[in-house]
Amino acid sequence: MNSKHVIDLPKKIVIGDDVIGDIPEILKELNLWGRAYVLTGPNVKKLVGEKVADILQGEEAEIEVGVVRTPMISEIEGLVDPIRKFKPRAIIAVGGGKVIDAAKYISRVTGSPFISVPTAASHDGVASPFASVRGTGRVTSVKASPPIAIVADIRVIASAPRRLLLAGAGDLIGKFTAVLDWRLAHKLKGEYYGDYAASLALLSAKHVINFSEVIARGGSEAVRIVMEGLTSASVAMCIAGSTRPASGSEHLFSHALDKVANYPALHGEQVAVGTIMMAYLHGKNWKKIRSIVKRLGLPSTAKELGVRDEDIIEALTIAHTIRPERYTILGESGLTREAAEELARVTGVIG
Repeated sequence: MNSKHVIDLPKKIVIGDDVIGDIPEILKELNLWGRAYVLTGPNVKKLVGEKVADILQGEEAEIEVGVVRTPMISEIEGLVDPIRKFKPRAIIAVGGGKVIDAAKYISRVTGSPFISVPTAASHDGVASPFASVRGTGRVTSVKASPPIAIVADIRVIASAPRRLLLAGAGDLIGKFTAVLDWRLAHKLKGEYYGDYAASLALLSAKHVINFSEVIARGGSEAVRIVMEGLTSASVAMCIAGSTRPASGSEHLFSHALDKVANYPALHGEQVAVGTIMMAYLHGKNWKKIRSIVKRLGLPSTAKELGVRDEDIIEALTIAHTIRPERYTILGESGLTREAAEELARVTGVIG
């Protein structure tokens, strides 16, 4: 058995108001100053991307700006050659999930380190070494590079729609069942289980529960709480060397729903609904989880997710096939249609 375990962590994490102004200093500190490639999204480019580019140019860095419009692998791979030719000391990813995931993937392929500058706190991909890209033939994430640094500007993130912040909280709630699934796989399948990484992921979920009323209100304090939780969950994945501490049966359900209903809601919203149902299967206090999901203002039913009852049932029956190598409470043969329907009905997800 190979006992080698490599932990690759960000070297610097900066969270606070107006910290995007610190990016030149951070680049210098990490010995990455000189030439930077700013990767951003079409909407974020006008709001924040151009500001970051201006800050770098003002400090006389040589820069190029690229735009990611979709999370499709074909588009992301189209950026690889231009970035290779430019030879940046660092890639600065300014945007939401698709921009940061694209930067992770490109960083791994080109070898250029990247700095994660999230503009929304919608999921735990801000620092994880895994990227969600579409068009690869699989709906789950692929191995990529973690950021060398994270610069989370509270003022910028607080200006994003509140729904994105709540989705980030929903993604964090999912760590409860993810860790239970990981323990189960360890117990029944002898899979590696890391107590420290699991504890860190659970801590981020408990953080959301303890501050659910603050998060529900939104604003700067809520952003800081969710952002710290998302960073913590990302670091847990870096420590574990897999998505195990942060992604279990609740994520398999979300990925299955994406397949069945073509990405109907935000990832964290779907994960929150999945967590309610998977907590029931684990014999845990699913009613408490559902009450917190509702308190946060997240969807807790099929109707609120914008899907049919039938979509929920179908997603539950195929969820175990999304990552057959990943053992969860869904088992190897999954749920029958009858069991799936009863689960969704008992937990109030369907009427």
